[in-house]
Amino acid sequence: MPRTRHRLARRSAALLLLLALLAVGASSVCAQQKDPAASADPVLHAMSLELERSRASLKLDQVAAPYYIEYRVFDVEEYDAQAAYGSLRRNARNRLRFLRVVVRIGDYKQDSYRGPQGEGAITVMPLDRELIAMRHQIWEATDRAYKAAAQELTAKQAQLKQYTAPDEPVDDFAHAEAVESAGSLVKLDFDPQPWLSMLEDGSSVYRDDPLLQSSDATLKFQAINRYFVNSEGSLVRSGYNLYELFLAESTQAPDGLKLERSHSYAVASMKELPSAQEFRAQATRLAGTLKLLRDAPLADEEYRGPVLFSADAAATVFADLVGAHVLGHKPELGKTARTTGEFASSYKTRVLPDFLSVVDDPTLASFQGEPLLGNYVIDDEGVRGQRVSLIENGKLVNYLVGREPIRGFPASNGHARARVPTNPPGPSLGNLIVTASESFTPAELKKRLIEVCQQRDFPYGYYAETLGPQRTPRLLYKVWVKDGHEELVRGGSFGDLDTRALRNDLVAAGNDFHLENLALNIPHSIVSPSLLFDELEIKRVTTNKDKLPDYPAPPLVTGR
Repeated sequence: MPRTRHRLARRSAALLLLLALLAVGASSVCAQQKDPAASADPVLHAMSLELERSRASLKLDQVAAPYYIEYRVFDVEEYDAQAAYGSLRRNARNRLRFLRVVVRIGDYKQDSYRGPQGEGAITVMPLDRELIAMRHQIWEATDRAYKAAAQELTAKQAQLKQYTAPDEPVDDFAHAEAVESAGSLVKLDFDPQPWLSMLEDGSSVYRDDPLLQSSDATLKFQAINRYFVNSEGSLVRSGYNLYELFLAESTQAPDGLKLERSHSYAVASMKELPSAQEFRAQATRLAGTLKLLRDAPLADEEYRGPVLFSADAAATVFADLVGAHVLGHKPELGKTARTTGEFASSYKTRVLPDFLSVVDDPTLASFQGEPLLGNYVIDDEGVRGQRVSLIENGKLVNYLVGREPIRGFPASNGHARARVPTNPPGPSLGNLIVTASESFTPAELKKRLIEVCQQRDFPYGYYAETLGPQRTPRLLYKVWVKDGHEELVRGGSFGDLDTRALRNDLVAAGNDFHLENLALNIPHSIVSPSLLFDELEIKRVTTNKDKLPDYPAPPLVTGR
């Protein structure tokens, strides 16, 4: 106990020293960061003062003092706009500052955490620099979190009595070394008018096709500043910008089948966004493919054979069938599995062909010159992001874990992140990169597809260019064996595109790659080559049909 007190005292002293440096504003640090806020940050100051006060004073009668306290603040500035049919219909700018307080009672082996409902309190912080107001908000949330933790500990201990103790008990929380990093803050500083004009122009392509039933363009620009302090001595401040643009268009085929196309941009720098001309051109391309889809024949009712996926389509496959299952989520209380998901019992077994390997590396800022969105330095639990080799030569060798251990993985590998602003951090992707030890050009893969079809006496195989939600083909082509020409079809869906098919039916990968930056929930990136499956089922969809409109759209000339 004396050693623990001395260690905490040293960390406390180091923390106060860092805050003092921030307060007085060391000129060299300010010059390097070019951030005047680094010399006096009232948010960090309020968090740190209340953390020290809570560590010293937070104790109820007949309730143990917390062994761990954590404060996380998300300061989010957001600009959101949408245009439809060439006209602006949403234009809003918001600023919110959220606080999440975590209080744990017990110890690292067994504590009060019993799921998200037992992990503290959430509240809205003042936006100004008023120190006392912020401290009061933190104090009130800490008090609530502590009382909730006391109740959860009692409930958890009662629940544990219902289960047999596991042979390999897993700690409730993992130790982590203290980190200190005060990075620069970010803000939104731009003229919205050109972007609003761009949305209006991009959504106006319906004027060129009266059968388009929707034509939307959306933007969401964010400046997110994150603050983190905990009772172990960590102090982290970081900021990043996120810029998203989205196009969505839809129509119906003559038989009522709904047809949709969309395209998204998600980048960390405004310089990486498309120009107004490029945005309009992309909207026009989407509308053009919808017209082709309306006139395209339906996919055959049944097909089982080789299917080639572009790198774009393959990125969606890996996001859904690998990325979602390498996350080391701790099972519910009383469950004995290692983790959740389809790879829960696949540790050290083959989940992909032996020519494929997968890593997740949040330390990378780019891949072959293209910016990666999943880059970060420190995760949302105060642990430095790490490169993790997940699948080696087809075999699953690791999971992405945070500070909530799972069986066989007692420590975090820096992959706990939280969706802004209120969710607790959990295992998340950073930059998921798929590589092949043996690869082929896209032309060679197409030739191989045709050869397999010839061997099986098939008149054609299939090529998936891009996928939508639930891995539904948006652009699907028949590749005819006779001359290799590609014929667009509509209404196809995969019957067995799952983890088993990924393990057993995937026979080749391309030497190309597609980088998909995704901002949904938590920013991350997927890098994938094109893929050839030896056998997949494609069948015609029997749903997703609606009655066609009873009368035509209004004329494009006013007054009629």
